[in-house]
Amino acid sequence: MTHPPTKSAAPPGADTVLPAQRAGSPAPAATPPRRSAFAEGVEQVRAAVTTEPGRLRLIGAVLAALIVAFGAVTAWQMTDRAAAADDVLHRSQPLSSSAAEIYRSLADANTAASSGFLAGGQETAASRETYEKDIRTAAAGLVTAAANSEPGSPAEVAVAKLNKLLPEYKGLVERARVYNRQGYPVGGAYLRYANDKMQDEMLPAAQALYEKENARLASDYSDATPYPWAAIVLGLLALAALGWAQLRHYRRTNRVLNHGLVAASAATVVTLLWLVVGHTVARVGLNGSYDHGVRSLNVLHNAQIASLKARGNENLSLVARGAETITVDKKSYDTYYYHFDTDMAALGKGLAQAAELADDSAGSKPVVAAEGNMEVWKKRHTAARDADENGDYQAALDKVIGTDGATAECFVSVDNNLKTALVHEDHEFEERAADGLDAMSGLPIGAAMLGVAAAAGALFGIGRRLSEYR
Repeated sequence: MTHPPTKSAAPPGADTVLPAQRAGSPAPAATPPRRSAFAEGVEQVRAAVTTEPGRLRLIGAVLAALIVAFGAVTAWQMTDRAAAADDVLHRSQPLSSSAAEIYRSLADANTAASSGFLAGGQETAASRETYEKDIRTAAAGLVTAAANSEPGSPAEVAVAKLNKLLPEYKGLVERARVYNRQGYPVGGAYLRYANDKMQDEMLPAAQALYEKENARLASDYSDATPYPWAAIVLGLLALAALGWAQLRHYRRTNRVLNHGLVAASAATVVTLLWLVVGHTVARVGLNGSYDHGVRSLNVLHNAQIASLKARGNENLSLVARGAETITVDKKSYDTYYYHFDTDMAALGKGLAQAAELADDSAGSKPVVAAEGNMEVWKKRHTAARDADENGDYQAALDKVIGTDGATAECFVSVDNNLKTALVHEDHEFEERAADGLDAMSGLPIGAAMLGVAAAAGALFGIGRRLSEYR
C-alpha cells in the first residue's frame, strides 16, 4: 500500500539559485522611457536630412514658408495702412472740417445776432438769414458728429452739451430781439447773457469736439504712414534664402539656373519693390496732404474764428456801452474792446502762419489780401472806438455797421478771403491724400497673389531637382 507523504516536498530544483539572482549579479535592465511625439519627429527629420532628397524637401518647405509669410504679412500690413489712408481722406478729415464748421457757424451766428441787434428795427433780411443759416448749419453738423461719435467718448459728451445749449442760446437771442424792438434796455442784457453762454460754454464745447476730431485724424495718419518693416524684413529674408538655395544648387550640380527658383526670386523681388516704392509714394502723398493741407486748414480755421470773435466783440462793445469791464494787471479795460484786441492779435498771427504755409500763389494770394483787409479794419476800428469813448455813439455805430467805410466791410472781406483760402487748401489736401491712397491700391491683393506664385515656383524648382533621384 502506498501512503501519501506527510508533508509536501519541494519541487525539483527549488533550492537552485538562478544566475540572475546570484549574489553580486546586476539587476535586470529597466525598460527605456517612451519618447514624446515631438522627439520622435525631430529624430525622423534628422534622419531624413542625412540624405540629399531629405535636405531638398526641408529646403523647399522653408522657402515656401518664408515666401508665404512675406506675402501674408505684406497683405495684412498694407490692408491696415490703406484702410487708415482711406479714413484720412473720407472720414477723419471731413469730420475734423465738420467740427471746425460747427465752431465757425456758432461764432458767426453770435456775430450776426449782435449785428442785427445794433441795427435794431433796421435789421435786414440778409442779416437775419445769415443768423438762421448759421444755426441750421451748426445743428446739422451736430447731427453728423453725433452719428460718428463713439458711445461714452468725450466727443459724444461735447455733442450732447451743444445740443442742450443751442436751443437755450436761441431763446435768449429771440428775447433780446423782442425787447430791443420795443425799445427796452433789458434787450441788451439778454444779448450779453446769450454771448456769455456762447463764449463760456458753447464755443469751448465746440473747441473740444474739434480737438477730438483732430486727434482722430492724427491717429489715422500715424496708422497709415509708418513703413511696414515686418513685411520688408521678411521679404529680405526670403530673397536671401532663395539666393542661398540657388547658390547651393549651382555648387552641387554645376547648373547656373533653376527655373522654379529664378521665378520665385523674380516674384519676390517684384513684390518687395512694389511694397517699398508704393508705400514710399503713398507716404509722400499723405505727408504732403498733412503739411500742405491739414496744417494750413487748421491755421485758417483758427484765423477765421478769431476774426468772427473779434467782430462779435466789436459789436458787443457798442451794445454794452461800457457796462462790462475787465481788470488786467491792475488796469481796467472795456471787456469787449480788450477781447477785440486779443482776437485781432490772434488773427494777425494766424494770417502770418497761413502765408508761410501756402505753397503756391493760389493759396497765398487770398491770405495776403486778408492781411490787407485786417490792417484797414484795425484803423477803422480805432476811429470808431475814439468816437464811442468821446460820447458820439451814433458816429461810432455808423463806423461799425454803416454802409460806407465801416468796419463791417473789412470783416466781410477778411471772411471771404479766408473762405477762398480754405477752399484751395481743402482741394490741396484731397488731391495729395488721394494720390497717397491710390499708391496703395491693389498692393495687398497683388502681394498675396505674387506670394502664392513665388511659393509655387520655389516648390516647383525643388521638385524638379528631387525628380532626378527617382
